[in-house]
Amino acid sequence: MTLLGLDNLTLTQTAAYVGGAAAMGLGAIGAATGEGFTASRASEAIARNEEHAGDIIKNMLVGQAISESASIFSLVIAILLLFMDMPDPGIVKAASLLAAGLCMGFGAIGSGVGAGLPAGRSCLAIARQPAVSGRITTNMLIGTAVCQTPAIFAMVVALILLFKPAGGAAAFPTSAALIGAGLSTGLAAIGSGYGGGMAAGASCEGVARQPETTTAVTTTMLVGQAVAQTPSVFGLLVSFVLMFRSFPESTALSASVGLLSAGLCMGLGGIGPGIGNGMTAEGAVRWVARRVDYSGDLMRIMLVGQAVSQSTAIYAMVVSLVLIFVV
Repeated sequence: MTLLGLDNLTLTQTAAYVGGAAAMGLGAIGAATGEGFTASRASEAIARNEEHAGDIIKNMLVGQAISESASIFSLVIAILLLFMDMPDPGIVKAASLLAAGLCMGFGAIGSGVGAGLPAGRSCLAIARQPAVSGRITTNMLIGTAVCQTPAIFAMVVALILLFKPAGGAAAFPTSAALIGAGLSTGLAAIGSGYGGGMAAGASCEGVARQPETTTAVTTTMLVGQAVAQTPSVFGLLVSFVLMFRSFPESTALSASVGLLSAGLCMGLGGIGPGIGNGMTAEGAVRWVARRVDYSGDLMRIMLVGQAVSQSTAIYAMVVSLVLIFVV
């Protein structure tokens, strides 16, 4: 079977090249933005406390290196797409390779920007409280590491799409399902990566404000980040269903559009809840540092607020599953 007048091998190679460009092109957005934010805040921090410029610069470089991780994931996927062998060339394989690039490209945006938030705000925190710079850097490392989780989800899905055998699968609607799988995890990762960074940034500031509250601040940050990651987990779930469920061959446009829409629904539906959960966690973390005696109450309020924000991601997942199994 050919598409757009291209033979199977040419079609597959074309999709791989476009996917590679999308992986690296989109993946560069988040990392560069996060690194720029970090450098901006480091400059401000040095202007405020020039005596500790060395500690601030070291912290900046470490934070930028972690922000860079998401774009390195994108680079790995892009290189694989550009130079890997093309087994089972055809429409299904072409869709799978294109989906891998889109998944990794979109999936790196939120993690790159999100990791830059605690990296930059930790530089300001060191300028404010240089005596606990080690504690601030440790807190920053923990927070930025969690921010990379959605990008790791995206890389896992991208690798599955790259190496998933295409032989024997019906061209339609399987091709649409695979592209939907890439969009589901890739787009949902944007909100979770950015939201996690908001909580981690507030945590760095909190440690500087009240070093004795570090344990309570870090605990609240991690709980808030965990909830902020759940929309990307929902996106991962929908991706797995779309990748591994067998679909009977159908030339009806509605069948392909339904599966593509399922991935798009969950992907877009996960962006807002991830950011909203991060906003909630950011506020809770900030005030735990100021009123640690109310940390339990603030934690409960945060979780209730996040649960309500999370409901919209659940709605998106329900609609996605209806599109896959019912419509």
